[in-house]
Amino acid sequence: MKALVSSVSASLTLSLLLVAGANASDFRWPNNVEAAVSLSYDDTLDSQLDNAIPALDRYGLKGSFYLIMDTPVLTERLDEWRAAAANGHELGNHTLFHPCSRSEPGRDWVDPDNDLDQRSVQQMRKEVEVASAFLYAIDGETERTFTPPCTDQQAADGNYVEAVQDLFIGIKSFPASYPRANFATYLVPENITGEELITFVERAADEYALVNIIFHGIGGDHLSVSTDAHDQLLQYLSVTDDIYWTDTYRNIMRYVNEQQPGD
Repeated sequence: MKALVSSVSASLTLSLLLVAGANASDFRWPNNVEAAVSLSYDDTLDSQLDNAIPALDRYGLKGSFYLIMDTPVLTERLDEWRAAAANGHELGNHTLFHPCSRSEPGRDWVDPDNDLDQRSVQQMRKEVEVASAFLYAIDGETERTFTPPCTDQQAADGNYVEAVQDLFIGIKSFPASYPRANFATYLVPENITGEELITFVERAADEYALVNIIFHGIGGDHLSVSTDAHDQLLQYLSVTDDIYWTDTYRNIMRYVNEQQPGD
């Protein structure tokens, strides 16, 4: 994985995670749109149920919600998550406990009991498998995608994301998930404007075939983006469906995996 900092406006500098894939020039999206856009929402937050899903529904768009199992926002609002899945939104795997590397800068918030640096690859595979079992009980889906918490991949004894890739049809920001074209992933910061989000999509889509946008809170919770900024992006995507295919990451990866080299 290669990190690149790209300045897209005088006031906006975006940190992108970019991966070059094979045969990008031969790859085509449905209806020959220019790029696919995946809107995802991490960490099982109240504001996603209260604000993000109603907004997506208003604009006829589908999102991917990467759920942590160990949170009351899942257990106490289970019927709402189940209804979202029944309405076409994706429930993705974000592990049981959201382990992250505590040794990374600014990671004092990581509980020592939940430190990825102290977990083995086998422990992480088990955690991910159990999380998928819980998700199956919620939505009945057998195909799943995964987003590694904090985008971290290294456990104490190796790369656990490599060890779980056979469990998923796609993994966000992981090269093996998307071999046929380039992608850009944007971890959305707090207080970004709608104009800046749209600028990111336009600039990234000029160069990369798949644009991943990862939100957390929408109008609340942590890493919060305002409902106005979020709505502005959704409205833009809803009227540019001849340019961008906006769908769940699972549906995008199903399409990618169905393609044969040279198609």
